Amino acid sequence: MGTTQPIRNKQDLNKFTEYYRKEQVNSRNYALIVLGLNTALRISDILDLKWQDVYDFENDSFCMHICVQEKKTGKQNRIPLNAHVKDALFLYKKERNPKSEHYIFTKNTNFDVPLNRTQAYRIIRKAAEMTINEPNISCHSLRKTFGYHAWKQGTPPALLMDIYNHSSYRITKRYLGITQDERDAIYMKINL
Repeated sequence: MGTTQPIRNKQDLNKFTEYYRKEQVNSRNYALIVLGLNTALRISDILDLKWQDVYDFENDSFCMHICVQEKKTGKQNRIPLNAHVKDALFLYKKERNPKSEHYIFTKNTNFDVPLNRTQAYRIIRKAAEMTINEPNISCHSLRKTFGYHAWKQGTPPALLMDIYNHSSYRITKRYLGITQDERDAIYMKINL
């Protein structure tokens, strides 16, 4: 059994992200993946979100930030919602017409109970199986993919450590699979 991996290749990432928007259209599943990729939240924290956490019903607009008390660490986390997340949630909200107290990610038949981790895993695995050839994609891959691409785009290691609440950069590198990528690059450059 392999370790959960980030989606490293940008073309694969695009195919994976767009699966529920273009191939097997499902606005809930699309919004789940987009939110996970763009916030680096654990799936347990994503599934606990309610519409009032992301949408201001009084002003009829999306919130600029979401505030989450992380289940695993108990720490408060304030995360901005980028345009990609807002667009995905808008498509889903328009289709669903939720109330503020409803969970965001639920079955279509019961808005009072969130999806469970197993259901979220199936959603993500199906998108991975149908689009990319990587067997080690799971819910946690969304969180790891965020960090991997942030690192590739030049995000300072100290910021990634802070986002993930890691105690050292060594842990963050191992978490994102960066160490292996760096080692592989050295081997690929050698031509003796």
